[in-house]
Amino acid sequence: MTGSLHVSRRRFLALGGSVAALAAMPACSAPTSTPTGSAGGGNPWKQFSGTTINFISENTAPSAAIAADLGPFKDLTGITVNIQQMELDKVVEKCKLDFSSGSAQNHVIYADPYQVLAPLADGLLDLQPFIDSDSYPPVEGGLADFIPTQLAAAGRFLDPAKVYALPYDAPTMILHYRVDLFEKYRARMQRDLGFDPVPDAFTWDQYLAVAQWFNDNAKADVRYGVGAQAKQHDSLQCDFSNVLWAFGGDYFAKGQEVGLLGSTDPGPVTVNSPQAVAAATFYKKLISVAHPSSVTWDWTGLGDAFTAGEIAMCANWHEFAAGEEKAFPGKVGYAPLPAGPARRANIYGGTGIGINANAKDAELGAAWLFVNWATSPQTQLSSLASTVGGGTPTRLSVYKLPDVRAQESASPSAYPNMRTARAVTTAWQPENIGLRPKVAQWVELDTIIFTELSTMLTRNGDPAATMAAIQDQMTRVMQ
Repeated sequence: MTGSLHVSRRRFLALGGSVAALAAMPACSAPTSTPTGSAGGGNPWKQFSGTTINFISENTAPSAAIAADLGPFKDLTGITVNIQQMELDKVVEKCKLDFSSGSAQNHVIYADPYQVLAPLADGLLDLQPFIDSDSYPPVEGGLADFIPTQLAAAGRFLDPAKVYALPYDAPTMILHYRVDLFEKYRARMQRDLGFDPVPDAFTWDQYLAVAQWFNDNAKADVRYGVGAQAKQHDSLQCDFSNVLWAFGGDYFAKGQEVGLLGSTDPGPVTVNSPQAVAAATFYKKLISVAHPSSVTWDWTGLGDAFTAGEIAMCANWHEFAAGEEKAFPGKVGYAPLPAGPARRANIYGGTGIGINANAKDAELGAAWLFVNWATSPQTQLSSLASTVGGGTPTRLSVYKLPDVRAQESASPSAYPNMRTARAVTTAWQPENIGLRPKVAQWVELDTIIFTELSTMLTRNGDPAATMAAIQDQMTRVMQ
């Protein structure tokens, strides 16, 4: 894995088009049975040998790694896989066209939970019949080997008995900080601030205080204590959501349960609650002491600023560790995000891969073999070590491998993203994970949220008025 992976691997761009247009699309019904074949002399991996399938994906690190090394899958199955990688909004548009056409140009789908799974679930196949079938190789370790919160958030929608996707990647926001700077200034900060500045134990108030302290006392080593991804972009919604949930607020009355299975009835919009207003008030104050360019940065800009030595700490997706470890070998620490009055919250941005419900016959079976293989422990381990891509495993068993565990503390690490393992595995616990509402209208709601927050930050808007405006617009969308 190379340092070049600090470039953006998550591009949650606003999807053009209306929810009404999505709702008007014809539903695609799943086949009543799964195909079997006799080719391959009884070897279930070879039964669709000679088939060609297409996989459409966001341009993510795991897909780059798999695309660069498809030989093992071809040798195992005799199946040819063509992989297209593009921006997420283009993936969504192609899926909409494919699902509504009644045919399957793309057989395997990168099913983002919010932009594909929730609004377009009828276009995806329930994978449970494949998982249960004796006609196919078993899912190694079973569904229990997937991290439970990820299987629910990335793989299921509305019906807990159905699995529309298997967890494929797992970007999660955690705290990144310069260990060398904290070691150098720790005693002075403790004396001046009255608490021991250990990032693992931070509250959001302490995070703000430490950021201000770096601004005032450490210009010789770093320009600003903190940076943020506060551009008018999905990144701003992600950054703010961590604070919103930590302060006890949420977007809907049903809260985090809407982020697991999703809902067609998430309850009333709740973003103008006292807790949400307190979160917005705090967030505005935090951005006022952050690097001034924060309001122009998405996650990529923030990651570049960190690796350039511009800031001492930030909240960013954990997979930026690959680039950070190259810039500051062994000098970057990782921790769960700070605690608020209610809890810690670390937004989860992972996605699963599923199958186009229009796929038929051998292409359908071949697509399932690829989904099974691409999410298997061995493939995830190979991806983790790839020099052209990678990612973070979604399988519990991979984290238990002695070689993987050894790389968590190694510097330099053969698997740089494993340096974040302790922080992200804590972040994925049910009490710490942050889940956006998995509702069909999320793309419209997301745009409302980051547009109003950006106005608050760049035009000195009132936090209470901002949250009231978001409340009003979100309510209209849901109605």
